[in-house]
Amino acid sequence: MAGCDVGQDDVMRLDHISYACAGNELADVVQRIGIDLGNTFVDGGRHPSFGTRNFTLPLAHGVYIEIVSALDHPSADKAPFGRAVAQRANNGGGWMSWVVSTHDIGSVENSLGRSAAAGHRIRPDGVDLHWRQLGVLDAMEHPQSPFFIEWESPQEHHPSFGGEQSGINILSIEINSATRDLGPMSESLAPLTNLIQWINDPGADDFGVTSVTFETPHGLVRID
Repeated sequence: MAGCDVGQDDVMRLDHISYACAGNELADVVQRIGIDLGNTFVDGGRHPSFGTRNFTLPLAHGVYIEIVSALDHPSADKAPFGRAVAQRANNGGGWMSWVVSTHDIGSVENSLGRSAAAGHRIRPDGVDLHWRQLGVLDAMEHPQSPFFIEWESPQEHHPSFGGEQSGINILSIEINSATRDLGPMSESLAPLTNLIQWINDPGADDFGVTSVTFETPHGLVRID
């Protein structure tokens, strides 16, 4: 497993994977994927600056799944993340991106030539999560690439907290792409590429992340 426990000092690690859907499908998707994995998602709250809301499921090794939808809010049309979620939902929904955590978002800013965007959401339990993220626009243009996040909240507030008890691991991420180019951060991402199963199907409906395979207490589960 290329991810590692939250709080370790690896510069880059798998943080989460995002699945986008329309707002009127959110409850059904949360239930379906939860049943497939044998676990229950929790309401993650709204991202006011992005115009989105999510549900999360903590996994082992400091990783989590996010199911996200765009709100009927001006921020969803302005913020890159809101636009990415709406675009994926309008194209039928599904896996949107894989997301990599770093303790040095400044190095990503230098490589991409842009500043990270501040994000926060208040969970229903009152916890206010804060982070900075960058690379959503690159992932929209090159969907095989991840985007990047640096958490500013305490480790115990990370959405993966408690996920070791789930017994669920991500074994592989299938990515459909004509190239294996991961962009300007490809060298830093090299340790994570053992998670990727590359395919090249130009006739497919989807590019980027097309499926994720999980190891669960009741066996392997592949979710398209």
